[in-house]
Amino acid sequence: MNLRDQLKEILPDILPRNPAQAIKGTELIEMVKHRLKQDYSDATLRYHFSIMSCDPSSPIAKVEQGQGYYLRTSTIHTVNSARNLFHNGNGDSDSLMHSADMDVSLARAAKFRAVVQRYLESVHQFPFSFEQSFSMDAEANRWRVPDLAVVDWYTGSEVEDEIVLEKRKLEVHRRLGQSPLRVSSVKLRLDLNHATLFEDLFQCLATSEWANAGELLVAAPIEDAQMIEEIRRFASRYGIGVISFGLDADVLDDMPEPAAIENLQSKEFDSIQSLLQIRRYAAPETGKTYDWHHVTSAADENPDFERFEAWISRCLLEERVVTSREFEDLERSTVASVAREYVA
Repeated sequence: MNLRDQLKEILPDILPRNPAQAIKGTELIEMVKHRLKQDYSDATLRYHFSIMSCDPSSPIAKVEQGQGYYLRTSTIHTVNSARNLFHNGNGDSDSLMHSADMDVSLARAAKFRAVVQRYLESVHQFPFSFEQSFSMDAEANRWRVPDLAVVDWYTGSEVEDEIVLEKRKLEVHRRLGQSPLRVSSVKLRLDLNHATLFEDLFQCLATSEWANAGELLVAAPIEDAQMIEEIRRFASRYGIGVISFGLDADVLDDMPEPAAIENLQSKEFDSIQSLLQIRRYAAPETGKTYDWHHVTSAADENPDFERFEAWISRCLLEERVVTSREFEDLERSTVASVAREYVA
């Protein structure tokens, strides 16, 4: 096994998730050396850390403003899915962003998604990110796959900073033939404009066909009176919800990187939450039931629906809410252990 492959296997067990706890290069070299199968110079290891930190498919990321390395949570899949949060032009497929503009938009999109996920968790709604779909057939999957599926558990109660699914309530729901959860299909957008408004709204509608509700969450404030009226007419007709988080581009630019947002303590996240100016423009239709058969059928071909099905199953089997980050860690450790057994 070459050095790069060894590092891909070793680093996830060593690197911290939180950029605030990043490990400096010299320390990381010492931590890695004793786990490698042969000797490598410090310069060789430092070179590989630097090169791999620029590769979105590798597990190592470098702190943006400062020193040190941490575990990458933004993979090639999350980068591709972040592109789904904005349009490359003003509704014109020939009007493409310059590379610098694309990088800025990607950064804002990743931060907004991290903010939404943390916000939802803070109100005991649990988001699951659909990412791999947009690394495959992105154009088609914009109409088939949501950016997030958000689950509300009817049987949950908080016990020692964890949401436990009460066995008795689960059994009551089962005997009554009722679901213990509610699923919302969510589309995310950085902002809305008249040229692409109905495309965004219809994508939200199309991707929510299987869920209890469909929601469009927008980062930027929606201030255009005509646009607000069009949104409300559409929502009234088709039953989707629309919410703005009131975050201007400048506010997103000033926020810490997504991995830092993901790892903020609850009290630390309060400072981010104070910037939100959440306004609901339309409420989703109530009374729909989710189609679990759609999830299981889609799981045969789509890795995101497969992971979503596995996540819900794990929560029910363990009778507690496994957060999406915890689920990703469990998946990663399982893959790593299988890889180690295979190599051995």
